[in-house]
Amino acid sequence: MNELVEARARSFIQFPLRISERRILLTTLDLLAVNGALFAALIFRSDHAFAKFQASVHSVWFFVISVIWLGMAHTFDAYEPRITTRLGASLRAVLKAGVITSLIYLLIPYITPPLPTSRLGLLTLPLLMIGALLAERYLYALILPSPVFQHRVLIIGAGRAGCTIARVLAAGDETGPRMVGFIDDDVDKLNTIVTIPRVRESGRPETAGAIHLAVLGGRDTIRDLINRHRVSTLILAITHKVDSGLLQTLLSCIEQGVEVLPMPEMYERVTGRVPVEHVRENWYVEIPVEGRGASTFWRAGKRLMDIALAIFGLLCLAVVLPFIAAAIYLDSRGPVFYVQERVGKGGRIFRAYKFRSMVRDAENGTAVWARRNDPRTTRVGRLLRATHLDEFPQFFNVLKGEMSAVGPRPERPEFVDRLAAEIPFYRLRHIVKPGMGGWGLVRQGYAGSEEDALIRLQYDLYYIKHQSLS
Repeated sequence: MNELVEARARSFIQFPLRISERRILLTTLDLLAVNGALFAALIFRSDHAFAKFQASVHSVWFFVISVIWLGMAHTFDAYEPRITTRLGASLRAVLKAGVITSLIYLLIPYITPPLPTSRLGLLTLPLLMIGALLAERYLYALILPSPVFQHRVLIIGAGRAGCTIARVLAAGDETGPRMVGFIDDDVDKLNTIVTIPRVRESGRPETAGAIHLAVLGGRDTIRDLINRHRVSTLILAITHKVDSGLLQTLLSCIEQGVEVLPMPEMYERVTGRVPVEHVRENWYVEIPVEGRGASTFWRAGKRLMDIALAIFGLLCLAVVLPFIAAAIYLDSRGPVFYVQERVGKGGRIFRAYKFRSMVRDAENGTAVWARRNDPRTTRVGRLLRATHLDEFPQFFNVLKGEMSAVGPRPERPEFVDRLAAEIPFYRLRHIVKPGMGGWGLVRQGYAGSEEDALIRLQYDLYYIKHQSLS
């Protein structure tokens, strides 16, 4: 009987993430702004150009600009909750995406309107598009916090996992989910107040802006609280197994249309990371032992892309190699290339190639974490690291099949042994080929400590779970 209850719990509660209604709304508003800006720019153009547009009904123009916008918007994470719940970050994302979209659109020949002959005409589309996008996102931030559109969540569990997800949700602004409070069966926690500090993107707490959430009751009050506070999402942040009584309560909530999400799923949705320190007995659900990477077609397609990118990268490297080599040698006498052992797929050791960015014999035989503003870095090395040109020789590793263009950054064997002993599931990052760049490098940068390595692992596992062409 217990096995049946646990199976039903897994099948009903740990269902895949639904498409965010706010993401759909934002996408629709952005497309209206982009296409409205194009329509206004066409009207602003000469009568001849607009008459030609009316006569031939160039709907393809609007289709092309919509495709470009969606690509650029996803490139700059314009629809990610960690961006959309912060007005400043949201405006910066659409500003970047809008500028690049308009420039690409203006430079496409034949299938887009011809370039204007005047400077004012050339600036019309970028200015209208950026203005419309910024205005639309600002209105979105003003309207969404109203009670009619407020997304309300109730957290089941006031322990460490519950406080962690509350802290993540508290980092957003008024457009993000509104936390009603906690549910916990521990009688010592009932009617107590939990202080959740707001955390800046830098990671430092803002105690002055802390949020105070109450433990409102036990499991028997869940349905009443849902009706009273119009709760739309329950976050399951408990470390023990779901028993039959709580399961029945959650199933009745699902029947009412309430979304039930495990804490790790919500954490992933908001941060783009897998919270490995909060994955317990259901690790086989949260950690991707097998996923898209196990597909033969996916591996073959990714390998072909790696070969093509490696050949292109090595051709580019051949052009700049004499200049980089001369700069490295003149700045700091020593070898141009640096070879270092790294851990690859399956835990196999391989030799990774890099341009030397530090002084000669920087470590003296002892593995040391590279740090920001590392004093061992040469002047040319700082430039190479800032532009990631020091990694270009690794295209040779990609061509050999030891690395991929995209994947978790490979770590040194000395650090892997140490980190695997302290961080749960650390070795799972070796189920895919390491990459020259990846989700962790893009979101966090270089890891210079064990704390950074934990965050990097969270990003790496998120990539392994969700890897795709995009």
